[in-house]
Amino acid sequence: MYLRLYLNCKLLVENIYVLFLKNSMKKLIFKKFIKDINLFFFILIISVAIIVWIIQAVNFLDLISEDGHSLKVYFSYTLFSLPKIISKILPFMFMISLFYIIINYEMNNELIIYWINGITKLNFINILIKISIIYFFIQLILTTLIVPYTLDKGRSFFRTSNVDLFTSIIKEKKFIDTVEDLTIFVEKKNENFLKNIIIKEKIDNKSNQIIVAQSGEIISDDNDVKRIMLNNGKIINTEDNNQSIIDFSRFNLDLSKFNTSTITHPKTQEMNTQSLIRCMKEINNFRKTNEIIKEKFFFTGCDIKISSAILEEFLKRFFSPLFIILVGLSSSLIITSSKDQNSYKITNSLKFVLGIILILVSEISLTFSGINIQNVMFYFLIPVFLFCIMYFYLFLNYKILGRN
Repeated sequence: MYLRLYLNCKLLVENIYVLFLKNSMKKLIFKKFIKDINLFFFILIISVAIIVWIIQAVNFLDLISEDGHSLKVYFSYTLFSLPKIISKILPFMFMISLFYIIINYEMNNELIIYWINGITKLNFINILIKISIIYFFIQLILTTLIVPYTLDKGRSFFRTSNVDLFTSIIKEKKFIDTVEDLTIFVEKKNENFLKNIIIKEKIDNKSNQIIVAQSGEIISDDNDVKRIMLNNGKIINTEDNNQSIIDFSRFNLDLSKFNTSTITHPKTQEMNTQSLIRCMKEINNFRKTNEIIKEKFFFTGCDIKISSAILEEFLKRFFSPLFIILVGLSSSLIITSSKDQNSYKITNSLKFVLGIILILVSEISLTFSGINIQNVMFYFLIPVFLFCIMYFYLFLNYKILGRN
């Protein structure tokens, strides 16, 4: 009796020990798998983001050459656009990371270690979903908090910027209207010295001022405020079809009061998420009370005329990240086939294309989502519906049909 009790206790202890070892082994295996994915993803997204940022920064060079902003404003604006680039490429980089690591594991026979240690393919799929959920929250933080803040911060440099590089935007024998409410024509230019100048300044809707001068010089005072010192010319003031002409030998035109034509007001994508939600509520409440008036301005950036763009931006921030979970689930389809199969490369290529299609669907459907609230709900149901179909297919294969 005691011997049997001893043997049963010994067997129980051995089973617990084996179970503990298996669980520890599973944790170590998945820890390495997650580490490999994160490392490859980090290297990939930083590399691609820097390349895209450099290309985009080159396209923004006209901020200096045409709009007359300083190098400080240029670099600050381009630098704050980096989070937006990262959020744009994150789903695709995440999909590439998953495909690369899983296929690499399969080719090196590392996936066999998972199956030997009692990890089913359904367990493996569930781990991929958990990883995808983590990246979903990372993307959600980017789209709802970081990206709107950095875009608005970048735009703020234009709001506080004057015409820093005025000499760079002036071209010989060209009418330059880069500066808001100001048009300049110069026949000849030699660095800061100008000859035969025509300047038209818009005062308001009813009046403007035209200055004609034989020569001039762009100068800066001790506070780095730009001015044009004009010599020998006339000032023609026009107001309500009445004109007055003033001759001058020297006239000092202050340039600090002018801004470039660069857009400085906040765009929808630069609105913080709290204001965006508040704007949606205001528009929805207004439509319930008054459907006749088609135009209504609630607060800065919130206009009923752009209600579709506001709804689209809301979905872009909150629901587009859901497709990352779908991308993770589509990547798990790789384990449905073996490298020993003749069609292994073709089937994996098709699965990769499926992931790209899912990302494209998330972007294309945004175009039709902002029309009304019904479309918003439909857009939200798309990733949920696709997830249920894909997971049910995998569950049917690996659980009900008993496949390994």
